[in-house]
Amino acid sequence: MAATALDRRYMAAAIRFSRRHHGLTGTNPSVATLIVKDNVIVGRGVTAIGGRPHAETQALLEAGEHSRGATAYVTLEPCAHHGKTPPCANALVTAGITRVVSAANDPDDRVAGKGYAILRDAGIEVVTGVLAEEAADELAGYLIRSSRKRPEATLKLGLSTDGFIGRKGEGQIAISGPISRAQAHVMRAETDAILVGIGTVLADNPQLTCRLAGLEHRSPIRIVLDSHLRIPMDSELVKTAATVPVWIAARADADPAKRQALIAAGCKILATETDCGTTALPELMDDLAAQGISTLIVEGGAVVAASFLEEKLVDRIVLFEGPVELGEGGVAAPDLRSHMAHEFKLLYESRFGDDRYSEYVRPL
Repeated sequence: MAATALDRRYMAAAIRFSRRHHGLTGTNPSVATLIVKDNVIVGRGVTAIGGRPHAETQALLEAGEHSRGATAYVTLEPCAHHGKTPPCANALVTAGITRVVSAANDPDDRVAGKGYAILRDAGIEVVTGVLAEEAADELAGYLIRSSRKRPEATLKLGLSTDGFIGRKGEGQIAISGPISRAQAHVMRAETDAILVGIGTVLADNPQLTCRLAGLEHRSPIRIVLDSHLRIPMDSELVKTAATVPVWIAARADADPAKRQALIAAGCKILATETDCGTTALPELMDDLAAQGISTLIVEGGAVVAASFLEEKLVDRIVLFEGPVELGEGGVAAPDLRSHMAHEFKLLYESRFGDDRYSEYVRPL
């Protein structure tokens, strides 16, 4: 059956609602479900913090008896496998839902069409692929982790008008304005982890937390590429490791005394492989996915950014371009234009105050 204009409106609302728990649902994706009867939303749900219960379960509970004869709008194919609770597809059947409109398909082998089959076998009308591209963009972390066995990596850079990302020896420089910085903190609140190189830590001593009022608790895991454990014990990251997680990717033979001191301060050490003396990024990304990381912001300097691009590990490029000119001594950005021209497509552009925002994605 074809989707209607009203189906697309309800699905768009469900996709917006799914963002509520981005970065908070563990290894499960943040999915949303709306239950609609007689053109009224009678139930809604989003994957709970930690990943359970699922969106369908919560929406059906809220809708109650109104579920019978209703339509369910789901941003991801309902699950079909038994865990601690029965499959969501079966729950929709039991509740008396008569029509299901779905956006993205689930690549998990335990689902992958099986959820739809349960619904159709029960006589439920199923419409798939409604705003699928928009839903997949919101679910990219889960979809990439499921299919490529690594997190979705977003390369975030602030660029001056003359193409620089900073100035040598001057630490942090404000390139973008306060509205852009607030948007960057929203990104942190919605992601699982944020990564920088040790050079950025030594030069800038960053916190890498979310500092928007009311969202401080949604700060991501902070990851540092530091093969030789050069991170200072009095750095902001180490000093706050007991309250906001810090993971340090280091060589297995790095200074054992420093390793123990960092662990005692609350840091987690990731033993990583090296490639020509630097962290082997593909292997690190595999390890991060295995530990439940689905979304990652790369905020490191030019060297780290270039390394992720060269390894083809970047799935999204986010640029905040401010009106500042840095001039002599500026740190050049990595070669972005050639990558964006051949590997990425422009998703959208916006203005944040005086700054220009651009977002590019690598097709899934």
